[in-house]
Amino acid sequence: MTKPVVLIAEQLSPATIDALGPDFDIRHVDGADRPALLAALADANAVLIRSATKMNAEAIEAAPVLKVIARAGVGLDNVDIKAATTAGVMVVNAPTSNIISAAELTVGHILNLARHIPAAHASLAGGAWKRSSFTGTELYEKTVGIVGLGRIGGLIAERLRAFGVRVVGYDPYVTPVRAQQLGVELLSLDDVLRESDFVTVHMPKTPETTGMIGAEQFGIMKPTAYVVNVARGGLIDEAALKVALEAGEIAGAGLDVFTSEPPKEGGTAIELLSLPNVVVTPHLGASTDEAQEKAGVSVAKSVKLALEGDLVPDAVNVAGGVIDPFVRPGIALVEMLGQFFTGIAHGALASLDIEVRGELAAYDVSVYRLAALKGIFTNIVSENVSYVNAPVFAEQRGIETRMIVEADSPEYRNITILRGTLSDGTVLTIAGTLAGTRMVPKVVEINGYEIEVAIARHHVVMRYADRPGIVAIYGKHLGDANINIEALQVAQPDASGRALSVLTVDSAVPEEILDAMQAATNADLFQQIEITEP
Repeated sequence: MTKPVVLIAEQLSPATIDALGPDFDIRHVDGADRPALLAALADANAVLIRSATKMNAEAIEAAPVLKVIARAGVGLDNVDIKAATTAGVMVVNAPTSNIISAAELTVGHILNLARHIPAAHASLAGGAWKRSSFTGTELYEKTVGIVGLGRIGGLIAERLRAFGVRVVGYDPYVTPVRAQQLGVELLSLDDVLRESDFVTVHMPKTPETTGMIGAEQFGIMKPTAYVVNVARGGLIDEAALKVALEAGEIAGAGLDVFTSEPPKEGGTAIELLSLPNVVVTPHLGASTDEAQEKAGVSVAKSVKLALEGDLVPDAVNVAGGVIDPFVRPGIALVEMLGQFFTGIAHGALASLDIEVRGELAAYDVSVYRLAALKGIFTNIVSENVSYVNAPVFAEQRGIETRMIVEADSPEYRNITILRGTLSDGTVLTIAGTLAGTRMVPKVVEINGYEIEVAIARHHVVMRYADRPGIVAIYGKHLGDANINIEALQVAQPDASGRALSVLTVDSAVPEEILDAMQAATNADLFQQIEITEP
């Protein structure tokens, strides 16, 4: 019997090869040599890469029998996930391989800033002995603020407690109970910035978080404070950071990531490198022997599962595995419902019911729990979210989950309902189904309002006191901004006279337009929903 071909396109640890085992025909190619890569992909069933190999549409088209692309690391910028999904190729990565390394590097940056280690080294190596020029500060009894309390943020809090610091944090999706477990005092973002001597940022990069630490935030911070970013380039506004550093609004910064990598000549990032109060590293968050080995072994195991036809927990684009064909189309729907739920939630989630009704009750739909959690956490944690780590995120945050499966479904052949209780006791629901022969994913209920909306990239959800002319009000705001309303659904008012509208628009709506729309409509629920296609 012919063995499946596994192509190793970059240098991986011997442990990675060992994890694959003897059941595969393992071949090697230099992934940076484009002609050699394309030729080698012709009969490859799986390819293992790091960051240098570009698996774009061209490469995927050159691999007619390819089943899985495995990235031995976290980032997937060098993989065309949409092209892979269209071709039926599974994409996997190693989402938890670097979390310890990233946490330790963050602590290293904090210590370097506190004691001026890089500058002192450069001075002494240059022949100078200037002890008084490098007087630092102790961490003991200082306040460290962590913006984003996901897995990496939690590891940082755990490590910093040994220094005797006060740890404060901001994360709108973490409950006070979880923060208490981490030993973190939960505050607003402004209060974290105002009270901290060191601030480290660990949020996902989304339209809402890009530039979240900018001129206004630097103005709040102490002039003696330092800021660290080992998460994602762009979370800190680099132009505003340069101004704040040069003006003495803050004392210094530690940066491992940049908006453009490597920083380009003429850009703000390259100017930051030359400032004396900035410590920089070239995106080393995952650059440890241990993280690299963990990543390689993790994706090797995923490749084995994929080629053997089993469920692949770290699949980014498809669940894979032995899932009934009748169940599989609903996975993407449930994941998008999870993203929609997060979009309308105003606080941290405490518990979640995943309710599946209809003909699906005769099948194993346990993967829907994973899909719901993956969707819920996709845009609220800094790490890549997969089917294996989504339940871990829920457990870390103390979120109780429950599957409810019932055959009774009076209105729809099948319907999935996410019903969540927030930490303040508010209960939110969102329900969806696959409609028609094309199985279009649709939202059919939001918080008791019956509605039918095909899920798209950009939505705006608002609830307001029903009155004539309301559509014209928000329509004018969008029209003036040259944003097209592709679809509009208005649910019947509830007993209080409030109606719910869901707009599908052709592009993201700027914050200032959203603020103006909410003020004009006096809406008590007003959220922009950004859906990332699974």
